[in-house]
Amino acid sequence: MADPASPQRTIPQRTLNRRLAHFGYRYAPVLTFIAVLALWEIACRVFEIPTFLLPSPSLIYAAFKEQPLHIWLIHSWATIRVALIGYVVAIAVSIPLAIALSSSKLLSRALYPLIVVVHSMPIVAIAPIIVVTLGASDLPRVVITFLITFFPIVVTTTVGLLATPPELVELSRSLRADWTRQMYHIRLPYALPHIFSALKISTTLAVVGAVVAEFVAAERGLGYFIQFTTSFFKIAQGFVALVLLVAISLAFFQLVSLLQRLLVPWSLPKSER
Repeated sequence: MADPASPQRTIPQRTLNRRLAHFGYRYAPVLTFIAVLALWEIACRVFEIPTFLLPSPSLIYAAFKEQPLHIWLIHSWATIRVALIGYVVAIAVSIPLAIALSSSKLLSRALYPLIVVVHSMPIVAIAPIIVVTLGASDLPRVVITFLITFFPIVVTTTVGLLATPPELVELSRSLRADWTRQMYHIRLPYALPHIFSALKISTTLAVVGAVVAEFVAAERGLGYFIQFTTSFFKIAQGFVALVLLVAISLAFFQLVSLLQRLLVPWSLPKSER
């Protein structure tokens, strides 16, 4: 008679445990999300929470189906367009500015405090002023998105450029590499992990900036839709717009992560390669 603790029985058990652990690790975010939705639905039904305070997930889904699909697409695209334009402009301004700040101590001392002051201003407070000054077109919304987005890119890129090992810089100087080659071949590649970290953070900030701008002055967009529906206590439809905003933010984040993985996979942490 075989011993219960024999290898013939322990090896399959170890394999099963390993597979269960791998399954749990891989699908933990999805399972957690499903559990949160289930608890949310149960809590709304058991405690009979009023729908104008907190609608259940099933009511939010029903509110999504109440509106034609093209309505959601119109408002989503309006937000995506402003967020993308502001995000691209922030990248186009921030990275060259970070290169300039990291290359000149005088320029850094002169401009960095001004950048901090601009970032310290409450964007919700100055947004109406920007709209009055620039008009009710897409321009003020893009400017507001830019103001929220550019700061982490500038700061993190500057830190990455300045974190280049000094021995590499000295080696390039000994080989008579000019400033352009030093920046392009040494400092920028070394700073890429910092740059992509800032780009990932700024994706969510770009969406936040677009929504804040739509709260102030807009005729379409998910921020405008949330403000409009909640003013009539249509909270479930406002939650639909909120879910779409989260989906857009996650899509932007995953897009930047994919670009990093495809273009510069060596800049990823070892655990993500």
